[in-house]
Amino acid sequence: MKIIKYINTFAITLPFLILITCSIFGDDAIYVSLFSTIITGIIQIILGLILLLKNPRNKFIQAYLISVILFFVLWYFNVSIYYIDFLTFILVPIPLILAIYLSVLIYRKKKS
Repeated sequence: MKIIKYINTFAITLPFLILITCSIFGDDAIYVSLFSTIITGIIQIILGLILLLKNPRNKFIQAYLISVILFFVLWYFNVSIYYIDFLTFILVPIPLILAIYLSVLIYRKKKS
């Protein structure tokens, strides 16, 4: 569990670490930092799957993965099938909320 905590901490801090280099690399660091949030999401999904494999009956991890699947289904629906502005505004903050939720699960699990 300690390794999962360290990987999650790295994933969360990666965009901020890249953003700090903005004074050295200029505006390109901002774009790379924003792009690195995709890597953060991929790492967190993998960590969620690992946690589910270790403890398949944990309802909180199941809720996380169901929320991730629901997010992607709704995003696909909104982009490909029928575009709704209101749904876009709801979906934009969801990855941040999911990242915080998984981090809380990981750090709470670490303490117990």
